[in-house]
Amino acid sequence: MKRILVTGKNGQVGWELQRSLAAFGEIIALDSDSMDLADPDAIRRTIREVRPDIIVNPAAYTAVDKAESEMELANAVNGIAPGVLAEEAKLLGAILVHYSTDYVFDGSKPAPYVESDVPNPQSVYGRTKLAGEQAVRASGCKHLIFRTSWVYGVHGGNFVKTMLRLARERNELRIVADQFGAPTWAKDIANSTATALHNWQQLAWDDRLSGLYHLTAAGRTNWHQFAETIIREARKYDTALAAKTIAVNPIATHEYPLPAKRPVNSVLANDKVRNAFGIAMPEWQDSLVECVRLLYAQP
Repeated sequence: MKRILVTGKNGQVGWELQRSLAAFGEIIALDSDSMDLADPDAIRRTIREVRPDIIVNPAAYTAVDKAESEMELANAVNGIAPGVLAEEAKLLGAILVHYSTDYVFDGSKPAPYVESDVPNPQSVYGRTKLAGEQAVRASGCKHLIFRTSWVYGVHGGNFVKTMLRLARERNELRIVADQFGAPTWAKDIANSTATALHNWQQLAWDDRLSGLYHLTAAGRTNWHQFAETIIREARKYDTALAAKTIAVNPIATHEYPLPAKRPVNSVLANDKVRNAFGIAMPEWQDSLVECVRLLYAQP
């Protein structure tokens, strides 16, 4: 049985990873109180105490707009910490799984981005996440870096839960319709991580599979269509919502100004992860339907 250290245990992906990886080994799940990712010495100390075989790092500074004014903290968690984890993994001969973001791209490409496309982040969040990727790759440890996008889930705060709350509170929602991406369920990310690790182990941890992969839901949508689909699915389970008329109106990005610039197109191509590990990500609508059902099934 392998020892698997998972960061960010209370986050969307971290919560799901504890379940998806349970059959793979002993899970040591940590939160920021157990290991402060802004403190490199604390990271090194914890890794050397736990001595994991696999380190899985979904923890991140994810407040995209707040990062514009908290650059130092965002860089400590997103840019520096992954490199420290990678250096410690290298010393232990451990595997590191790290998660990055579609926001490393500027969004100017009309087609889906592939792993070899040159990043050009437009925000502090995107720049710090790219720095983390680069630090992991420079370390020389065996690693998987998964870039994902528009993450939501049953656990933790996210766009799906925000839309459900606003739909109950308001009669009109104004949602951006000119940014395109692929909403990705945290459970699919966690399950795919487990599949990738299992299949990589079967191939004796072949060095050629170490590297960067895109891992997002299949398909493409915008925030407005995403919101409409969330509310439509919720009406199946929520009688108050079903009886209510809600106008979900599309707006342009400039009508809802935010501190951090978002990419217009952040759709990522999944061909590489499918070819390497046999992972076929579900269509975004299919996963959303199941996630909304589970949200309403909770006691």
